[in-house]
Amino acid sequence: MTLESSLLARANSCCELCGSGNALAVYAVPPESDGTAEQSVLLCETCQTQLDNPGNEDANHWRCLNDSMWSPVPAVQVLAWRMLTRLQAEGWPQDLLDMLYLDDDTLAWAQATGEGQTEEARELHRDSNGAVLEAGDSVTLIKDLNVKGANFTAKRGSAVRNISLVQDNPEHIEGRVEGQRIVILTQFVKKN
Repeated sequence: MTLESSLLARANSCCELCGSGNALAVYAVPPESDGTAEQSVLLCETCQTQLDNPGNEDANHWRCLNDSMWSPVPAVQVLAWRMLTRLQAEGWPQDLLDMLYLDDDTLAWAQATGEGQTEEARELHRDSNGAVLEAGDSVTLIKDLNVKGANFTAKRGSAVRNISLVQDNPEHIEGRVEGQRIVILTQFVKKN
C-alpha cells in the first residue's frame, strides 16, 4: 500500500484539516518528516498553500480546526496547533488552543519549527556583539583560537566565510580556517 493510498484510507479521501475533497496531496509535516504515514497528512491545496506561506492566511478558512484538532493522528494535531498559534491574535484560535491537549512529544514536534515564538524566544546563533548569525554569513575571529587535533592556531582577525550553523547548539558555528573545517564558539566571532 502506498503512502498516498494509506492516507486516503485514513482520511476518507478528504483533507485532514478542513475536510475538502479537492486537489489532495501528501504533506510531510516539517521539520524532519521521515515520509511515513505517521508523519504525513493529506491536505487540500488551500490548506497547504496557507501553511507554507505565513502571513497569507484566511482566518475564516481555519475555523475548520475546531473539529480537526481532535484528530487522534499526531501529525494532524501538530498542524492544527501550529495554525491556531499562528492565528491566535484573531481571538477565537486562542480559545481552541486553551482546549487543545498535546502529549509532550507531540507538543515538542509542534514547537520544533519555532511557530508562535517571538524572535527573542527562539534559540538564535548570535555573535559576540549579539548580532544574529545566519548560514552563509561571514564572520571575523576576535581572539586567537587553538584548534585541537589540527595543530594550528586560528589567528585573531581571520575571516571565516560561508559559515554553517550547528542546529542543536546556538553557541556553535562551523567554518573553514586555513583549509580546515572547524567548529567555532559564537562568543569568539563578530559578524562582518
